[in-house]
Amino acid sequence: MKSEILSVKEKIGYGMGDAASHIIFDNVMLYMMFFYTDIFGIPAGFVGTMFLLARALDAISDPCMGLLADRTRSRWGKFRPWVLFGALPFGLVCLLAYSTPDLSLNGKMIYAAITYTLLTLLYTVVNIPYCALGGVITNDPTQRISLQSWRFVLATAGGMLSTVLMMPLVDLIGGEDKAFGFQGGIAVLSVVAFLMLAFLLFHHQRTRGSAAEYHLDA
Repeated sequence: MKSEILSVKEKIGYGMGDAASHIIFDNVMLYMMFFYTDIFGIPAGFVGTMFLLARALDAISDPCMGLLADRTRSRWGKFRPWVLFGALPFGLVCLLAYSTPDLSLNGKMIYAAITYTLLTLLYTVVNIPYCALGGVITNDPTQRISLQSWRFVLATAGGMLSTVLMMPLVDLIGGEDKAFGFQGGIAVLSVVAFLMLAFLLFHHQRTRGSAAEYHLDA
């Protein structure tokens, strides 16, 4: 199969996907514990256990998602449909995870467990196929290295953007009402992440060669 040189625009378009993921993922890693314990009022021990169980679930869901995506057949290829149809639910569930419904303590813990588990599963649904997409954009090893380099640079930039903007957004939107501020802040960042994923999808309408020729173990 003949290799093609990827343009900088294509590389940036692909890297935008990981930038979007890290805007949400890094935010969750940095602020979710504080949000649950200090804003939502859930015991730290429960939150830590919930996080641990979610990581254990990832160990199962990640390879399952990889196999499912690898067996997908669609007009958009194997991997792009998962990113396309998973992006909006991912953003919406993130907003729900940062919401503070008026519930009893047990109700809050159940709510947090459900929304956080859904958030981690939807992250898997979007991120695993996205990572695999890099393998079918080009078959040239040099281009793949360059593509992944852009991806890592933009992922770092996305994480830094989330880190720098979240608390100022919380203060700006919520003022003294930190719960509302967190909801507003994550809503703004979710919109930014969604637009980045849209940029990825619109700037990669084709892959190099047939995706049917590729498998995750290739």
